[in-house]
Amino acid sequence: MASKMPNEDRWELIDNDSNSQHYRKKFKFDFSYIESDSIKNVVKAYAWRTYRKNNLTLNSLYGYINSHFTKVIDFFNQQQITTLKELTNNDVDMLVSYLNTLISPKGKSYSINSKKIVIDTLKNIIRWGQLYMSNEVPKIEIFTGNEYIGVNKKLKIDFIPDEVLEKINKALVNEKNPYVKYGIIILQSTGMRIGDMLKLTTDSVKPHLISGYTLTWYDHKNRKERQPMPIPNECAIAVEKLIEHTKELKELADCKTKDYLFIHKVLNGKSVGKVMRINEGRYGVWLNGHIVNGNLKVKGFVHNHNILDTNSQYYNLTAHQFRRTLATDMLSKGTDLKVIQEVLGHSSPMTTKQSYADVKDKERAIVFKNIGIIGNINKIDETVISNKKDLIWFKENKDKGARLCDGYCTKPFNDKNEICGRILKRQKCYTCSRYITTPEYLQAHKNHLVELEKQLEGNIYGDHYAEHFLPTIEILREIVKRLEEMQDGNN
Repeated sequence: MASKMPNEDRWELIDNDSNSQHYRKKFKFDFSYIESDSIKNVVKAYAWRTYRKNNLTLNSLYGYINSHFTKVIDFFNQQQITTLKELTNNDVDMLVSYLNTLISPKGKSYSINSKKIVIDTLKNIIRWGQLYMSNEVPKIEIFTGNEYIGVNKKLKIDFIPDEVLEKINKALVNEKNPYVKYGIIILQSTGMRIGDMLKLTTDSVKPHLISGYTLTWYDHKNRKERQPMPIPNECAIAVEKLIEHTKELKELADCKTKDYLFIHKVLNGKSVGKVMRINEGRYGVWLNGHIVNGNLKVKGFVHNHNILDTNSQYYNLTAHQFRRTLATDMLSKGTDLKVIQEVLGHSSPMTTKQSYADVKDKERAIVFKNIGIIGNINKIDETVISNKKDLIWFKENKDKGARLCDGYCTKPFNDKNEICGRILKRQKCYTCSRYITTPEYLQAHKNHLVELEKQLEGNIYGDHYAEHFLPTIEILREIVKRLEEMQDGNN
């Protein structure tokens, strides 16, 4: 396999993975920026074997080699490093410092995630070299695994606030671009990635065996067909509308394109007049406009409908935010983490938890009005528990099954008389709509708050550890504050 590797520095590789979003696309690799033959040989061998073994998508491999690794080489040139095998942990530390000084073409410092990808690219090449070219790379560990503060930190997930989402959905009524209008409906309904949506085919929707419809698509990131997902009627209608809209275009499209749902006739550029599949860049412009040197050249969905953020600026809308929003909304409704994992297509529930689980808790900590607090539990009525049957049960059981260690649960079981999993796991229920607390539990909340704050003060494990406590601490502080105000008002 290695003998077939091209000798020259410029390669043109074709993505031959039929399930790839970039199938048949040509990628032009250029290794000439690497001056050291020793380093170049390792990088070329890594790239070739990765390509032939299909260990990475060709698009990702191209980004790592032709973009991220160039910053490593710039650092090597500056430090006159001509071989990988003599690299030390001190060199890695210096590379981190170097990356921290770089300014992007937009005039800003690179994000932690961007710098992490550069480090990971070097790390992946060396890890590969230790298996296949051990004489060309360090034989000892030179990475600590925590080169950047925040590398192992919980992600800050940017989901769409309710008030902005309401504006978006109202705007869809008058949106003239069918790909934007119906695409947003599909994204909201399924939480699929934008790349997967743009490769939906006309036979993606099928009737459910019992009722309604299901949607099936290929998960390109995990490289597998997703199980049919039940979808709401508006999602099925959105797909049907797109099929109708592209009916005439399919007659003009070639056999490789006609079965896709998101196709259009190109209006400008080299491919003007051709019927082609809509790509992510085009869809991003339709959503968020196109800005060149700080000037808005093309208006997007947010501009056409005056969708603003809290600072009265045009909302920075991306397709991936609909995925995040679906996940956080499911979490806020008490959906099991395993179910959310399956909807998102994550390989592990830990991925879902790290990326999404704490986010909604933080959002709830901002919207404190949803915390259930009442002055006297004996005065609870239908304004608190609207279901008459549940209200009767609670009044009969408020001193028995409904009582918790720091409050009350208005319905600690579901319709099948199964005890709530949150209670069984002894997790705090502050943000649950069924949770109520009263001034009699003020001291219990204070004690718990003190315990958590002490753990936070004595934290030696970094930000990742602290992230587990902060949302609960924020909510507890508000509960204590409001219970004290309520208690003072009764004195």
